Amino acid sequence: MWLCNSSIGRKVVMSVTGLALVLFLTFHACMNVVALFSAEAYNQICELLGSNWYAIAATAGLGALVVIHIVYALILTIQNRKARGNNRYDQTDKPEKVEWASQNMFALGVIICLGILLHLFNFWYNMMFAEIVGATSQIASPTDGFEWIKYTFSNPVYVVLYVIWICAIWFHLTHGIWSSMQTLGASGHVWFNRWKCISQIWATVIMGMFLIVALAFAFCPDCLGGLSGRVVPFEMAF
Repeated sequence: MWLCNSSIGRKVVMSVTGLALVLFLTFHACMNVVALFSAEAYNQICELLGSNWYAIAATAGLGALVVIHIVYALILTIQNRKARGNNRYDQTDKPEKVEWASQNMFALGVIICLGILLHLFNFWYNMMFAEIVGATSQIASPTDGFEWIKYTFSNPVYVVLYVIWICAIWFHLTHGIWSSMQTLGASGHVWFNRWKCISQIWATVIMGMFLIVALAFAFCPDCLGGLSGRVVPFEMAF
């Protein structure tokens, strides 16, 4: 099948899965912003997206998209390195017209993957997984997403790691969005620069929302969600 066996086919798969993940990030960012204004509304969303069959199916589908995107990224990276051979060592100066993000997509991808694992531990494990297996915690209910955000970003180490992760995703998106559109044939002579501009704006808005939520919960958690003075215990027992 040409989607698996050809370089162009692999790039198409990368583009389609990447754009699907961008749409998910857009939804996730809009969902997270709700927590800034209403803890009750945010928790209702978390409960809706809890351990229901459709939420579990969607999570499995999302996981499959991430795995496919990563696997094809590795295949294309290895393929490009083999095609270049020893020639990749001949030039030490970086081309001026090539974006930094384009030159470092693999490194950014590694940081993003590590961030995904951290995010799964902090939220998916303590929320959806805990709800599925019936686990309990002294910190919060599995459906109390507001409290889990508050608890996570009370740790300065997590705040720094999430900021690094958000910045890595931003760089990845600024190149990935327009590159995907170009691969899919939607970026002609006129639209090439337009898609680059759209990528910058879209990536900045999405990741800006994630960053605002992280910093807001880090520096003023009791000012958010219409709930103040809530005490978060630090002992966890499952």
